[in-house]
Amino acid sequence: MNIHGGRVYKPRRVLYYIEPTEEEVHNFYLGKIPEKVLAYDGVFGTYDCPGLFVITSSTGYREVIGIEYRPDDDSLDYPADLESMILPASFMVFGDYEDEDSICVENVKNSINDVKDFIRYYNNRLGAVKVKEQPEYIQIYTLRGYKRILIQAEDITKEEFFDQLSPENDREEKLYDIAYHDSITGHFNWNYIWPIVAGFGLLGIQDYSFVHFDIKDFKALNVVYGHDIANNVLSRVTEKMKEQDWVYFSARCHNDNFAMMIKGMPEEETRQKLEKMFDEITVLPEDKNYNVYYRCGVVPMRIALVLGERVADAGKQVQKTGEKLYETEVLFFTDEMHNELDWSMKIKAYLNKAIDNDEFLIHLQPKYDIRSNSIYGAEALIRWKYHGREELYPSRFVPVFETGGLVSKLDDVVLHKVCQCFVAWKEKGIPLRPISVNLSRKNLGNPKLVEHLTAIVDSYGVEHSLIEFELTESAAYDNQEYLVGRLLGLKNRGFKISMDDFGTGFSSLGLLAVMPLDTLKIDKSFVDKLTGTDEFRTGCAIIRNVISMAKELGFTCLAEGAEEKGQVDLLREFGCEIVQGYYFSKPVPVEIYEKMLCE
Repeated sequence: MNIHGGRVYKPRRVLYYIEPTEEEVHNFYLGKIPEKVLAYDGVFGTYDCPGLFVITSSTGYREVIGIEYRPDDDSLDYPADLESMILPASFMVFGDYEDEDSICVENVKNSINDVKDFIRYYNNRLGAVKVKEQPEYIQIYTLRGYKRILIQAEDITKEEFFDQLSPENDREEKLYDIAYHDSITGHFNWNYIWPIVAGFGLLGIQDYSFVHFDIKDFKALNVVYGHDIANNVLSRVTEKMKEQDWVYFSARCHNDNFAMMIKGMPEEETRQKLEKMFDEITVLPEDKNYNVYYRCGVVPMRIALVLGERVADAGKQVQKTGEKLYETEVLFFTDEMHNELDWSMKIKAYLNKAIDNDEFLIHLQPKYDIRSNSIYGAEALIRWKYHGREELYPSRFVPVFETGGLVSKLDDVVLHKVCQCFVAWKEKGIPLRPISVNLSRKNLGNPKLVEHLTAIVDSYGVEHSLIEFELTESAAYDNQEYLVGRLLGLKNRGFKISMDDFGTGFSSLGLLAVMPLDTLKIDKSFVDKLTGTDEFRTGCAIIRNVISMAKELGFTCLAEGAEEKGQVDLLREFGCEIVQGYYFSKPVPVEIYEKMLCE
């Protein structure tokens, strides 16, 4: 079995459950939860989603299907139609299983061994958390597209778990202060709060919601008002966090980022308390005409307890969705985001193995010279034969690797695949046409980029002129002098350079004039306007002028996304040389493109 996992702390809780029939147990493993239990999924006060609980004893085990609740809370409406039992507080070791793995009661013992094997390699920074040899209960979840088994761990004391947070002498006290306090505000830092997130129950906290926030446009505040005033803002934030009686622990993480563990409350109450706190530190005392705004991500109690040590990733993920510059935003992590986070963690961990297993492949979308109606070349587009099964489109995985800084590995995979195609076609005597491959923003940051890409191509003996490196317009916004230098390095070695999605960003004409481009690709959004819509005249004017400008600058002009003959005819009339789109061909497997070259 392929498993990924770790540990979570489960506080004392009440399990509300039914005694399922054999059919209900069978259906559970197919992801179908009895309606009587499912009715309480997502209700405030619940911990995690409905699951199957294997209650073990010396004589065997019994299965129940139920959902966990925060205990002893008079504000909650507990299920009156379900049986209940108390589950003790405990660390749980969990394993998240891949989709092809089956989970059933018959292999529970094997699953325990799987997680035990995994835990031997688990990088546990905070002391040993070991699976119990004879766990009292095991929890199994199959809802919302993930399969998870949680197994009760051995008891561990507060002293054992938090040993590094208890200095024993003056020297350790000094080291403690350096390690766990922020030098600017004097408040705790992330090193301090991280182990508390992992083992909160050992400190008497029943449950919590997690908050991660930053200060909007803090760099501008630093530049305009200087470091002293900016540091005052950071200190006021930490003081305000310490004043709140609903905040258990808080920290300044780094730069203008902060974290809090807060009381688990309904969403609206949480929002009101956070907005009130931020309102009180909005006006800059040194300049009352200037307002400081915040971007805040909240992971609700139910999801925070499921994520355990990964809760900070969730807080940052939802925080990043804030887009309104001139107002404070309080945003909440959802079950859908939880699924995406699980997916991203899973595929990031699996990427290297997927590359070793040769699971990635390319499709090629032909580019046509509309002056001669012949194939000019193609664009290489990546696909993922995930675990050798379903074929995933780039939208399902590329954004994950872009945010995780791993996309350059995919760029390399595609380049290798393209070079392998050229070697095979040359041996078969098939005509060779240029193929464009993506050049990601991450790759552009590599100071050895030119040498790295050249080494890959030269290892196959492929002519440099057959490879076109394609960067998106948005990739041009970083250090422009550096960017032009990297592109010139590639151009001087005989590679071709193109800019993709032109018109979707805000490239300056001055930058275009110095960029060593061979091809300018007009974005599909402009080509779509050439269809007799209300924007027809605007589309014609824009494309005609872009083509004219491209010719003046010595670029070949390519229009992407053409789907109708009328669009192609207009593009030809305007002087566009190359067209890529479904009118001629969708992206096709390498074998199909090879046949097209031979026709």
